[in-house]
Amino acid sequence: MRVHITDLRAGDRLSEDIFNSFGLHVLSKGAILNEKEISRMYQHQIDYIEIERRAGIMQASDGEAADADPAFASYNPLLRPLYHDAVAGAEQLFTRALEEGRIYEEDVKESFQPLVDNFRAERDVVSLLLMLNSQDDYTYQHSVQVGMLSYYIARWLGWSEEETIRAGKAGFLHDVGKCKIAETILNKPSRLTDEEYDEIKNHPEYGYEILKNSLEDPAIALAALQHHERMDGKGYPNGLTGDKIHPMAKIVAVADVYSAMISSRVYREKRDLLQVLRELYDLSFSELDPDITHTFIRHMIPNFIGKSVELSTGESGTIVMTHPNDFFRPLVKVGEQFIDLSAHRNKEIKQVFM
Repeated sequence: MRVHITDLRAGDRLSEDIFNSFGLHVLSKGAILNEKEISRMYQHQIDYIEIERRAGIMQASDGEAADADPAFASYNPLLRPLYHDAVAGAEQLFTRALEEGRIYEEDVKESFQPLVDNFRAERDVVSLLLMLNSQDDYTYQHSVQVGMLSYYIARWLGWSEEETIRAGKAGFLHDVGKCKIAETILNKPSRLTDEEYDEIKNHPEYGYEILKNSLEDPAIALAALQHHERMDGKGYPNGLTGDKIHPMAKIVAVADVYSAMISSRVYREKRDLLQVLRELYDLSFSELDPDITHTFIRHMIPNFIGKSVELSTGESGTIVMTHPNDFFRPLVKVGEQFIDLSAHRNKEIKQVFM
């Protein structure tokens, strides 16, 4: 029976081999699908497949399956307005934290939880970032992005659903201490003075005090305090190293660095998502937790399959396949030609598009 990918369920069995639009083999006939295989088909942008008939399934008049499993919904058009609502909610949280010195659990839930509920069915995080990233409201948009990425990282690490939601919340609130930093410093278009930079570096402690006095979960407050600590001890405010940094803070640190590097700032243009992943990989050998960073990279890389790219040579193409041993130099189709960037070292990806 022919079904759309959004109707797939764990346990379905393929009745035909699956190939992507470039003719590359993805899965074999007879394969029993689980979450991983279904995710692969999303990543290869496959729309319809043939599976063996399920017991008791009814057919719609057009021959396609009549019952859709909402757990595997395709891109949700509500995500964009929910994202903007969460950004506006973050701004309100910051304002209230400045005025009252605390935040309220119900405000956090109202702002961020609807977005979390809709993240569960979304697998293509790269498309989400490309779609939702803009130049507006950096501080608040950054909070939402870090919450989103922290949620996914925790899930990819195998944390429980409850812990995953906590990680998302920690990411969402990690910068709340910036409410006490003057906007003239936060949005300064030129280089900060030493005094201004020292003031910026106070925001983890400001955030810790606000969250410690607001929430019953000490890990969320610690994530705010420690998200600028680094594995090599060169972070702040306390110069912690390795295992002295809370696991939640290590997740938020990876999400924080990635979001900051891909975002537009008043003093810097946003940078390409794939290039930043490569820089994150380099940081995993000194500043960021290697297990968390490599897990993040391994799960992000397949999302680039099917994305349009501009090469350093000015050529435009599409990522067809990624290399397990050279994540950042994939196989790209340019016109009718396939270019293996792992072999053509004089070319590289300049920018990734939807």
